Amino acid sequence: MNLNLAYYLYVGVVHLALGVMAFFLLSEHFLWFLLVEIALLCSFVLAALLHRRITRPARLLSSGIDAIRDQDFAIRLRPTGAPDVDRLVKVYNHMMDNIRQERSQVQEQHYFLERLIQASPAGIILLDYDGHITEANPAAQAMLGLKPGRYSGSLMESSHPLLQQLASWAPGQSGILHGRGQEQFRCEVSHFVHRGFSRRFIMMQELSREILAAEKRAYGKVIRMMAHEVNNSIGAINSILETALEVFPDGEDAELAREVRSSLAIARQRNARLNQFMRNFAEVVRLPVPVLHAVDLHQLLQQVARLMEAAAQKQNTVLEIAPPIKIPPVEADERQLEQALVNMVKNALESLGQGGRVVLRAEPHPLQLVVADNGPGLPQELQAGWTTPFFSTKPDGQGIGLTLVREIARQHGGQCQLETLDNGWTECRILLG
Repeated sequence: MNLNLAYYLYVGVVHLALGVMAFFLLSEHFLWFLLVEIALLCSFVLAALLHRRITRPARLLSSGIDAIRDQDFAIRLRPTGAPDVDRLVKVYNHMMDNIRQERSQVQEQHYFLERLIQASPAGIILLDYDGHITEANPAAQAMLGLKPGRYSGSLMESSHPLLQQLASWAPGQSGILHGRGQEQFRCEVSHFVHRGFSRRFIMMQELSREILAAEKRAYGKVIRMMAHEVNNSIGAINSILETALEVFPDGEDAELAREVRSSLAIARQRNARLNQFMRNFAEVVRLPVPVLHAVDLHQLLQQVARLMEAAAQKQNTVLEIAPPIKIPPVEADERQLEQALVNMVKNALESLGQGGRVVLRAEPHPLQLVVADNGPGLPQELQAGWTTPFFSTKPDGQGIGLTLVREIARQHGGQCQLETLDNGWTECRILLG
């Protein structure tokens, strides 16, 4: 039963009982009966006024509770003039002001933190209590190829090897991990308390570009020093050899003269090869800045296929282009991309030796150029070593072609990947941006 109704029912019953008693006791004394009835009426009115005054704080609290339930913290109560009630009103208004201010600060901090996470160059991944991905900022999406809003499964169930490695990491653990191809990341797993429970989050910073830039500075300096010394030496040696060939007397021993001239010619030829060898290395260091313009990737693949068709036929290898996928023109340096694709096809043909297939294709998501072959593939023990500058699996290989491909990809804002898939095909990819 409602408290107000119970109170008025109680007061009404009491006053009604007193009125009935006064009727039976004072019915013969009309004047006294009238005075008693007037007194009872005044008592009832006074009880009603007193009840209203007593319940005013409760009514104010009720309206305040309704405002809090509706999360309307802008409502303030007006003073009533009653000291006791006004003290309650003052406390309530002060509480609402503090709540509104703290709520505003929390919302501003939340908005700032959200914007900071979205704009951060470091990849940030939030996990739920069961270790499933709930949110990833744009940097993490770009690093791991995640699609916005499409996260399902645990880290171990992810297709990206980096996330699979991070699945077993405990909060506070950090280190450098290798992803696909040249990808290297500094990763750290931490945690925060949400609704009384601990949740993990992952921070990742890509190191690939910095490491590649440092590698290029290191081997570029070495190559320039080598080229300087080799070119100076070769120039002097060739000058001496030419002079020796010119002044060497025929003499009576013609056989000796022919042997000496043949040896000098071989020495000049070896010098020329050494000079070409150093020029090949210098090409990687002197690679110019890309001149960007719109490039049709399918047309580029057709050009490369025509260039390499004769070499493929010579070793009975099928060179083909995958069915085209509609890709708009890409801003790139066509000459550099063509050189990179030629080197990639050469590596594939050398890997096959005889027979086999080489497939060229372009893919839009992510944007990449791929050269795939069904050759023996990259040995498992060398899967991580190919990112080393001038890496080669051939005994007499220089590794210049693959290093040049990596550099061209880097200058286009992308990266190079080399991987032997589970189906036995080996893919060399240039990811563009």
